[in-house]
This record gives sequence, structure tokens and C-alpha cells, in this order.
Amino acid sequence: MSSTVQLIQFAKWPQPGRVKTRLEPRLGQEGALQAHIRLTLTVMERLRNSGHPLLLAWDQPLATPPPEAGPVLAAMKRNHLPSTIQQGADLGERMTHALAEGLECAGKAMVIGSDCPSVDPEYIEQARQALDHADVVFGPSDDGGYVLIGARDTRQAMLDGVTWGSEQALVQSLLAVERAGLSVATLEPRWDVDEPADWDRFIAMVGQSFTGG
Repeated sequence: MSSTVQLIQFAKWPQPGRVKTRLEPRLGQEGALQAHIRLTLTVMERLRNSGHPLLLAWDQPLATPPPEAGPVLAAMKRNHLPSTIQQGADLGERMTHALAEGLECAGKAMVIGSDCPSVDPEYIEQARQALDHADVVFGPSDDGGYVLIGARDTRQAMLDGVTWGSEQALVQSLLAVERAGLSVATLEPRWDVDEPADWDRFIAMVGQSFTGG
């Protein structure tokens, strides 16, 4: 079994009104946009620090990137990070496709969302070790979803039937993976940033002066 890991960071293009909308009551639309950019850069930095190759997967193809994406694109160029576009009708198909693509060039692949700053190099290593013994690994989040999914093997329908964004997303994903005939492991829970209280937790973690990239 190869010990190489391909990391894939899922990211939404930063556009006003499309990202971190649940933070808008606290931060306003522009503040929520800047929060999204800051989170994307933080996750990128943490994943890069793991030492594994990183690919950023945008949520949709755009003829011209929005100007708000400038800081993220600059960090990618500075760090020589490649990008791709997510493929699939829903989040499950997109993650399954990304993992399968990652496994074409590495023994293990992992998808991490850009709102999951609690995923650090130590957590990546825990996931890597879990994949020595299981086909799929999940890093649960406090809200019933997950901050990370990794695999050493995939099946086309391994994430079918999941209600995305619900408190049942992790439980349903575990059942779907097992139905697909794959073994599964879970890590200790971490947190992501959806609500204002999550944003406060993030600010406490990184400090006000963080610039990212």
C-alpha cells in the first residue's frame, strides 16, 4: 500500500451572497465574503503544512474568475497549487469523483472543505494511518456532518442517498459506504464554520492579525 496522499480542498468561488450566508446577520454580506476568503486561505495553509500534495477543486466552472478570488488565486500561484472543477450532481457524487481521481496518482486521497480550519497536519496523519486498515475514513464534525473524508478505494454509489447539510449526513454516509461494500473508520470529531459562534471560535484560534496564504 502506497503511503502517498493526495489532498483535495473543496472551495466555492468567493462571490457576494453565495458564501457563508449564515454569517451575514453578524458580519454583513461583505464581511461574510471576507470570512469565506479567510477560511479558504487558512485551510489551504494548514493542508500545505501537512507536506502532502494539494489540489484545490472549485465548485463550478467560470469563464472568468470573480475579482474577489484574487487573494486565493495569488496564494495558489505563489505556492504552485493546481486546481480543478468538482464533477457531479450533488456533494456525494462530487466527493466520490474527487477521491477516485486522487487515487489515480496516490495510494490514498482525502477531501476537506474550505470551512474546516480545525483540520491540521496531525489530523491528516491520523486519517492517513486509519486508511492503512479501512477503505474509507471520516472526520466527523460537531454538527452531524464531517470535516474530512478519505479513501484508499471507492465505489460509484458509495455516498448515494445522503441528505446533505442535515444532522444525519455522517450517519447516512457511514451506512452508504458500508452498503457499497467498503470498510470504514471514524476519527475524533472536529468543527467547521457555519454559524456566528463557529466564526468566534475560528477567530479565537487564529487571532485577528491572520492574513493567510
